[in-house]
Amino acid sequence: MKQTIADAPVIALLAGEHSGDTLGSDLMVALRQSLPNCRFIGVGGPKMAAQGLTSFVPMEDLAVMGLAEVISSLPQLLRHRRTVVKQLLAQKPDVFIGIDAPDFNLPIEKKLKAAGIPTVHYVSPSVWAWRQSRIHGIKAATNHVLCLLPFEKAFYDQHQAPATFVGHPLADTLPILDTDPETVEQRQSAARRELGLVEGHRVIGLLPGSRAGEIARLAPIYLRAAVLLHKNNPNIQFVTPMVSTARREQFRALAQAIAPDLPLTIVDGRAHTVMQASDAIIVTSGTVTLEAMLLGTPMVVAYNFSWLSFQLIRRLFKAPFFSLPNLLAQRELVCELVQDAVTPAALMAQVQLLLDQEQTQLRNEFRQLHASIQQNASASGAQVVCDILSNTP
Repeated sequence: MKQTIADAPVIALLAGEHSGDTLGSDLMVALRQSLPNCRFIGVGGPKMAAQGLTSFVPMEDLAVMGLAEVISSLPQLLRHRRTVVKQLLAQKPDVFIGIDAPDFNLPIEKKLKAAGIPTVHYVSPSVWAWRQSRIHGIKAATNHVLCLLPFEKAFYDQHQAPATFVGHPLADTLPILDTDPETVEQRQSAARRELGLVEGHRVIGLLPGSRAGEIARLAPIYLRAAVLLHKNNPNIQFVTPMVSTARREQFRALAQAIAPDLPLTIVDGRAHTVMQASDAIIVTSGTVTLEAMLLGTPMVVAYNFSWLSFQLIRRLFKAPFFSLPNLLAQRELVCELVQDAVTPAALMAQVQLLLDQEQTQLRNEFRQLHASIQQNASASGAQVVCDILSNTP
């Protein structure tokens, strides 16, 4: 007999990468506040596991970036998707929540919706930026979409697709910061002490991404840019956060080969502390650019796809920007460099500009954008899920 919301609903969630793991774990906390007896199944990383999720397949296997990379990993991805669908159809959860990863999640959602299982997609695919015809597939696969960005709901409304703007969970987790220069300096000093950095030296953060492919493509360029910066500014030190042991060792090997004499500190995790400690960062495009904005950290944003991925994407991508701060501001608030423009010299020049200029105005604009997306997202999303459970026969 199917469980009801009054009993112990089974809630399935599927996250395909580290950022989704964070979103999923926060949503699980909010769901449990309303549904203390709920049970979680699906796919997630360590944060979701800590909240009680039993994972069907390793989340790391799903964290593939770039069209060419997906093609090479396709057999394994398809096997994992069949496993997930089989498990979910057998266990019949009361609701399924696909977290981001639309190419993996939407086909699953379509099968589950057809089988009578309500489906929610958390984090809208970028249909407003490219391939807008995908909205029809999203409508077929989902009962509701939870949007993180303010301009996304309007797009869904135009296409009569149920959606709610819930804001971004990171905007709720991180406080809106005081941008007074003295306060900023105090925050930086505290973070630098925590990381064991040299007092009195400026700090540049290097954040080349969380995936092996991103680090392989971008870390060598970032390191060479760091060498140029250090040559011009001997009192600069560099720090980089790594998400796992494997990624740390990958980055360490590159640093030893490319920049063995660079004053570089590699830390496990603590990306927020690194950003707070930094005068500026070189960062790979993604959710981390939003985190940097919320933390008030000036940044240069870069991305470098594999050649095949870039040839395909540049013909399909229609948005004017690719970094979240610029998309929210609807103008070039931070410097973006992509593909052939991502060179050590270009990165060095843009970081030097940030170091040479006072950044209070930029931090004030970051603060205003923070307020615009602070909507108590996890609680708002959990309420949508609870409403769906309440209205499901």
